[in-house]
Amino acid sequence: MHRFLISAAHKSSGKTTVSIGLAAALRRRGLTVQPFKKGPDYIDPLWLGLASGRACRNLDFNLSTVEELRLQFARHAATADVCLVEGNKGLYDGLDLDGGNSNAALARLLELPVVLVLDARGMTRGIAPLILGYQAFDPEIRIAGVILNRLGGARHEAKLRAVIEHYTDVPVIGAVAENSALAIAERHLGLMPANESTEADRHIARLAEFIGLQVNIARLLELTASAPLAAPPMQRSAPAEPVRIGLARDRAFGFYYHDDLEALERAGAVLVPFDTLSDRRLPAVDGVFIGGGFPERLAGELEANAGLRRDLLQAIEAGLPVYAECGGLMYLARSISWRGQVHRMVGALPADIVMHDKPVGRGYVRLQETTGHPWRTAGQAPAGEIPAHEFHYSGLEHLEPGTVFSYRVLRGHGADGAYDGIVHKNVLACYSHFRSCAGYDWAGRFVAFVRQCAAVRNARLGYTVNVS
Repeated sequence: MHRFLISAAHKSSGKTTVSIGLAAALRRRGLTVQPFKKGPDYIDPLWLGLASGRACRNLDFNLSTVEELRLQFARHAATADVCLVEGNKGLYDGLDLDGGNSNAALARLLELPVVLVLDARGMTRGIAPLILGYQAFDPEIRIAGVILNRLGGARHEAKLRAVIEHYTDVPVIGAVAENSALAIAERHLGLMPANESTEADRHIARLAEFIGLQVNIARLLELTASAPLAAPPMQRSAPAEPVRIGLARDRAFGFYYHDDLEALERAGAVLVPFDTLSDRRLPAVDGVFIGGGFPERLAGELEANAGLRRDLLQAIEAGLPVYAECGGLMYLARSISWRGQVHRMVGALPADIVMHDKPVGRGYVRLQETTGHPWRTAGQAPAGEIPAHEFHYSGLEHLEPGTVFSYRVLRGHGADGAYDGIVHKNVLACYSHFRSCAGYDWAGRFVAFVRQCAAVRNARLGYTVNVS
């Protein structure tokens, strides 16, 4: 098999464009490509998943333990020919002074050779000390090769190749010319999500063609060959009565970790996708999960689908369990205000959403459960410190006094700077995004809560519903 980490000297070097193009070009060669993305990201994984034809997996030091990262990588790498890990920021960038959560730390942990994508604009001889410095800074990191990006032409490329060959032992495995036509549209949270782009498949095809011609794929594979990995055994939970959980998945809501969706299924959930923009009725479900996205950009279409909004509100008031993250929280609120326009939303949460020009909450958060958390069982103590992340440009206004929250914010912003996780009936709506892991199995707890609510409802009605 082949495995490698694609990183850079700094962010915005073009590594995402190169990664998407490489994933698609490798797939065109008939190889099974498993993409990974370091850090808390939803948008890049959507593109990488579409390019490779396999769900992209996130690897995050802050949300998973080291052992979980090893197991997760091995589990998904075992069935692939190529494992492509796209880093975030620069190779040695990270939150800790010692680099313990950097891209280099991930490369060391998973024994990944590094392919550096270097933004070569304005560079000639200076590229040599840059490469040499990156090699010397951590001798345990093997820089397998470099891909020169945003080149000014053949003459520029020739100069850089000559300098690198003369002063370093690092091979140049690609030289990508500046081409504005290959850029993916961006917005305030980064790239436009692939689930919103009708041109996504065609754009990926162009990237595959362009990157495939300008990167020496055979040389890349030669430099990144490694021994196959054995898949670790999957822990199976005891069979339980299945429950149907509606999953909002469309152009407005698409921010989901595939590992979390699988954790929901392992816990007994039958996921039932529905479209908040076109489905007029809520499907027959025992609970609902609405993830993040960009509801503000599609607020007019969401408002126009009054049938689904009404159906969902009635179900919530009747006790339907719902878990919503960020964009999902915005959808469940009374309204969304953006760029001078106000659009009505579901109206289940006692607050209005207002978009701002700058981030309200951004980065990793640390939370602590309150006694108001709806998923707690009788006598269960609140969970300890919980890692999560947030990235939202919206805030709450006109929040009703006495609102119950599920989490106290120890670090970050959450809903109001002090708390997160609005509770209404059987709804839990957070700005924070969680990962279902050993430290905080939110997926298993949510499914158990949905199952409990379904049992209470069925007992009240005097019958048992077959949800298989």
